[in-house]
Amino acid sequence: MEHTFRDDLIFVGGHWQKGRGAPITSHFAAEGRVNITLSGASTEDVELAIARARAAQPAWGALKPHDRATVLYRISEGIAANIDRIAWVQSRDTSKTLTETRALATSAAGTFRYFAAVAETSDDLLTVPRGDYTTASIHEPLGLVAAITPWNSPIASDAQKVAPALAAGNAVLLKPASWSPLVSLELARIAEEAGLPQGLLSVLPGSGREVGNALVEHHDIAKVSFTGGTATGRRLAHAAAEKLMPVSLELGGKSPTIVFEDCDTDLAIAGILFGIFSSSGQSCIAGSRLFVQRSIYKAFVARLVEATRALVVGHPFDAETQVSSLVHPEHREAVERYVALAREEGGTILCGGTRPEAAALQEGSYFTPTIIAGLDNTARTCREEIFGPVLVVMPFEDEADVIAQGNDNDYGLACGIWSTDHRRCRRIAGAIRAGTVWINTYKQFSISTPFGGDGESGIGREKGRSGLRAYQRQKSIYEDMSGRPHPWARWP
Repeated sequence: MEHTFRDDLIFVGGHWQKGRGAPITSHFAAEGRVNITLSGASTEDVELAIARARAAQPAWGALKPHDRATVLYRISEGIAANIDRIAWVQSRDTSKTLTETRALATSAAGTFRYFAAVAETSDDLLTVPRGDYTTASIHEPLGLVAAITPWNSPIASDAQKVAPALAAGNAVLLKPASWSPLVSLELARIAEEAGLPQGLLSVLPGSGREVGNALVEHHDIAKVSFTGGTATGRRLAHAAAEKLMPVSLELGGKSPTIVFEDCDTDLAIAGILFGIFSSSGQSCIAGSRLFVQRSIYKAFVARLVEATRALVVGHPFDAETQVSSLVHPEHREAVERYVALAREEGGTILCGGTRPEAAALQEGSYFTPTIIAGLDNTARTCREEIFGPVLVVMPFEDEADVIAQGNDNDYGLACGIWSTDHRRCRRIAGAIRAGTVWINTYKQFSISTPFGGDGESGIGREKGRSGLRAYQRQKSIYEDMSGRPHPWARWP
C-alpha cells in the first residue's frame, strides 16, 4: 500500500492555505520518525475561518433538511471510496493498526450516512393546544459550532461531531489534536470534493492554548463539542459558563469490568483483552479496573495473564499485530510513570510493565500489555486514567461489594459485566453509574445509540437521533385561531 502525504496546508473556511501559527509535527511513533511538519493555525486564522463561516451558514441553515442530507451522503460515499488512504494516514498519525483504522474510517462513513438520514426524516412537533391557538415546537441551527477532537480516534470523533452539526444546519470549525492533525485534513478534502459549500467547514490544527481558547471564547461560537481530558474539559466548561454557551463534553474514564463466578470464562477473557488492550489501551472507555469474584479470582486471573502474554505486540502495518505503538514517546513515558507508581503503592506486576525486547520495535513507542494485582480501589493507579495498556485486577465478594467499588470513582463513562445470570446483569447495569454498560461484550458501538458519561466523564450525549438536536435550538410558536382580541385589554 503506497501513499504519500499531501502539502502542508490547512483548511480555513473552505480555502487551503498556509497556517500562520506555530509548526505542528506529525510523528509516526511506531518507527520513531517524522511524517510531516505543517504550519498550524493562528488566532488570525481562527478569525478568518469564523468570518467565512458566518457568511456561509445562513444559506446552509435555510436549506431543506433533505438538501443538506444530499451533501452528507456524498461525504459518506467519499470516505467509503478512500478507506485505504484514510486508514494509512491515521495509522501513520496515531500508530494504530491498519485493522483498527480501517474500521474507524468505515465507521465515519456510516456516521455521515446515518445523520444524513436523520436530517431528512426528523419531524418537528405540532403540540396539543390548550386554548384557541395552535402550538408548534421547531428546531433551528445554532449557527457556528466548534468541534475539538482527541488524538486517539480522530476520524471517528470528527465524524461524530461534524456530521450531526452540519446536518442540523450549522457551520463547523474543527480543531484536531496537535499529535494527529492529518486525517482531519483528509476529511476536509473529501467534504470539499462532495460539494460542501465553502465556509461551512474549517480544520484548524493548533494548540489548545491558542486555537482552542480562541474558538471557545469567541462571541460568534454558539456551542463547543469537546472530546478529551477531564482537566481541559473543566476549564472549557468554565469558559462556556461565562458566555452561557451550551457544551458537550466527552471526557475521561476509569471503567470497571465485573466478572462473576458463573461467567463464560472464554467469552469474558476475550472481551476483557479487547476492552483494555485494543487501541493499546488508548481509549476513554477502556475497561481498566477489573473486579473478579473472589471464589474464582486466582484461577481466572492466571488464565487472563496467560492470554495477555500471548497478545502480539508489533508494527501497525503487520496484519498479525494486536497491540501497536503508543501515540508518542511522551505518552509512553506517562504510562511508564503510572506503572512505577503502582509498584510504589505496593502493586505486583503479573505481566508486562516494560518496553518490548524485540529489536524491530526499539525505535517505536511500544509498551507491553500490563496486568497489576495487589492494589485496592483507593490506590491512585486504580483511580486515575492511565490511557495505556494497563489493567488493575481486584477481587470482590458479592453484588453489593462490587457495586460499591465500581461506583467509588469520580468517572462514570462505561462498565462491562460478565455473567450468565441475566437478571443479575440487569440489576448491576442499573446500579452502576455509567453512561454505557456492556453485558457479556465490550466496546461494541452503534451510531444509533447515544453515548456519553456522567461525573468526571462529561456532560451531554453524542450519536443517536437526539444527537442532531444537540446542535439545534428549540423554538415554540403559538398562533391564535380565535380572531378575538385578548379579553385583558378590554378592547374594543
